[in-house]
Amino acid sequence: MATSDLQLGKKARGRLKVFLGAAPGVGKTYAMLLAAQALKKERADVVVGVVETHRRAETEALVHGLEIVPPRKIEYKGRILEEMDVDGVLKRYPHVVLVDELAHTNAVGSRHLKRWLDVEELLANGIDVFTTVNVQHLESLNDVVAQITRIRVRETVPDSILERADEVELVDLTPEHLTKRLSEGKVYVREQAQRALAHYFSPGNLTALRELALRCTAQRVDDQMLNYMKTHAIQGTWATTERVLVCIDHNKRGAALVRNGKRLADRIHAKWTVLFVETPEHAALSDVERDLIADTLRLAERLGATALSVFGNRIADDILAYAQENNITQIVIGPSVHRRLPGWSASPIAATLMKRSGNISIHFMAGDDVEEILPSKKVKTRSVRTPFSFIPYLVGTAMVVGALGVSLCIDMVINTTSVPLAFLVSVFGSAMLHGLKPSLYASLLSVSCYNYFFLPPLYSFSIADPENVVALFFFFLISVLTSHFTANSRGQINMARRRAKSTEELYAFSRKLAGIIDLDDLLWAAAYQIAVMLRVNVVILMPVESGLAVRAGYPPEDQLSDNDRAAAQWTWDHNCSAGRGAETLPGAHRLFLPVRTARGPVAVIGVADIGTGPILTPDQRRLFDALADQTAIAIERILLVQDVDEAKLLSETEKLRSALLNSLSHDLRTPLSSIMAAASSLQSYEDRYDAAMRQELVTAIQVESERMHRFVNNLLDMTRLEAGALEPKRDVVDISDAVGAALRRLERLLSRHRVSLDIPTDLPMACGDFVLIEQILFNLLDNAVKYGPLDSEIIVRARGRDNKVVVTVADEGPGIPEDKLEMVFNKFYRFHEKDRQRAGTGLGLAICRGFVEAMDGAIVAANRLDCSGAIITVTLPAVPELPEILE
Repeated sequence: MATSDLQLGKKARGRLKVFLGAAPGVGKTYAMLLAAQALKKERADVVVGVVETHRRAETEALVHGLEIVPPRKIEYKGRILEEMDVDGVLKRYPHVVLVDELAHTNAVGSRHLKRWLDVEELLANGIDVFTTVNVQHLESLNDVVAQITRIRVRETVPDSILERADEVELVDLTPEHLTKRLSEGKVYVREQAQRALAHYFSPGNLTALRELALRCTAQRVDDQMLNYMKTHAIQGTWATTERVLVCIDHNKRGAALVRNGKRLADRIHAKWTVLFVETPEHAALSDVERDLIADTLRLAERLGATALSVFGNRIADDILAYAQENNITQIVIGPSVHRRLPGWSASPIAATLMKRSGNISIHFMAGDDVEEILPSKKVKTRSVRTPFSFIPYLVGTAMVVGALGVSLCIDMVINTTSVPLAFLVSVFGSAMLHGLKPSLYASLLSVSCYNYFFLPPLYSFSIADPENVVALFFFFLISVLTSHFTANSRGQINMARRRAKSTEELYAFSRKLAGIIDLDDLLWAAAYQIAVMLRVNVVILMPVESGLAVRAGYPPEDQLSDNDRAAAQWTWDHNCSAGRGAETLPGAHRLFLPVRTARGPVAVIGVADIGTGPILTPDQRRLFDALADQTAIAIERILLVQDVDEAKLLSETEKLRSALLNSLSHDLRTPLSSIMAAASSLQSYEDRYDAAMRQELVTAIQVESERMHRFVNNLLDMTRLEAGALEPKRDVVDISDAVGAALRRLERLLSRHRVSLDIPTDLPMACGDFVLIEQILFNLLDNAVKYGPLDSEIIVRARGRDNKVVVTVADEGPGIPEDKLEMVFNKFYRFHEKDRQRAGTGLGLAICRGFVEAMDGAIVAANRLDCSGAIITVTLPAVPELPEILE
């Protein structure tokens, strides 16, 4: 290990190269071995960890000459399996190791469950790895592949493995070529190849899988290119993949601009982004313009775009910076609301973009003059007016007076021309504290004080020296510029603080929603969050059979007035707002707003406060939209999970129904046919049969009738179990009596088997229902008769253990496969032995489990160790003290 540690110190982590293919047989292993042989010619230390050649001659030829680390042999279910010896590879410590089939599941007893975990350990120890994987094994594509091929791939690899790979080489083969290889037996043997061609390897499936592999590789290459451009600070655009950027502002044509960008992106099959650059000047926007921006960004998200709002100072520069950073190839822009330059048909921003875009294409679209407001937005908002206050102006006056006092003191001690700098400090402080208008007031006051106290003639606003006029002018200009830039910086800081607070609250809310799996908990959390952040009362309604019902509220409230219910129902039916402050049913006490996703409305949220008139301010309305969107997504997630569960339940119900119909068609029709045949024979040909033949027919009728009786009883017992109508008694039961009763009922069937009883005389009494225990033993013995060969032994054994009574029934049948030991207790499950299926309904053991668990017991299935056969063990509670029970 000293050598390995030394090598590990030189090489912290190995490099991973993945050979990615669309389907088995495209040549991934072959390509990996070719690369390994090339490295070996360069005298690289290459070994084979594991390579699956599938007996392909051309692949096996490439293995020759490569050192193979002997595999590790693992015994599993009587078979010897070979797995990669991770410790052997680490001890050998090569430069490169070949590990085929990355998605492989290791045999039980291996260090890691999956082979990709073995690869992770090798990489962590500084060994380079070449590996292969098919696209259908990627975890994120598992559902997509299942929809395409109708086959669920169980072995998957996390996408993070492919993302962290240093190299990904696509091994591509056309569907026609792969189909030819299959037909020639170069992938599977001919019988398997024909089945594969008819199912998984159809031309449509292969084409779809190939496209997935190509897209996956292209996405990785595209990400690598962007990282390379950022790492090397490469300016400009490399038009390898089309990307569209739609730029909007508070222009009313924004919705039409977004739709035009959507159509452009669809035509060229490109990713697209909608960008809004917010500058300090946007702080002066009206509430209507702010709502318009928010609506446009939400429209872009519904159309599938990535909607972004960034803060900047120079819109054109910020757009170009974003475009170059994200490799945008086409920019869509419309007329700006800013004033246009004389003689230009485009806005100044568009003109700047056209002049400096370089290789980026600029699309200037006129758009539409109609302002597009969604129906849900037709809600009056409560205006927020900041009352005028003299305090900022008084503070500014005090700061200027302070600066004047400091300047006069300095002037008495030192005759200097730097006195105006003290006044600039007061202007700067006023701008930082109170904004632009108070700082402009401070600027004017500072200029006046400077003129009155420091420019001759003193104590007069007249100026004698023309040179001082120039000085005073530039002092005033500098103070105004200082006010402007400082106030802008203050606005940016305040805006950033508000945005950071809002983002933090929304992020915390989204994390809270992500951890909730119950719909009621989700609705309560959403109601509480909306009520706290907006300072309103909240109710959330969702549809039920009789209409809308309140599902959550904060403060809790279950009853709504008739006006409120009418407004809520209108909101749900028409997918638009109603109630207080809206255009529809404004007489309601609450304002109701729809909560919707791409699939449609999912809920209705009602808000109210103690006042009258509009409830939400414009900022609160935009915050409500963000909270409602997150709530809608979370509700849809839970509803989708419920839909999946219901689909699974329907699927299981359909399986049970089919199993029941199959069982009815076989286990009722067969005995009925025998009974009808025997009865009709007795009726039609009684005089032709002797006494022995008549007795045989009567016996057949009796046997088949008993068989039907057992079947009907099983169905009735299962119905009782599923309906929850089973209430077992708590009596004292002698197991030997229950065994005797079951044996007498099965005397006819057991006549061709040997029954051995091992029940001690001092066996404790069991606590349970005698009828149910007898039925359990009857079903277990009946099951042993079905699967045990003729003249085989059936052993019934009972023991007392730890205040329990343990009863086992063992047969000499074929036994139960290890992976089916739990499934035998499922309803309608019947074990298939090769091409043979035993008669029966598949309900016997399921009924046994239901009866046993109803009496607080347990039942398990296992295989005998001494010989072939199954053994069913039933554990029932024992009677601790008989006298107490009898009392």
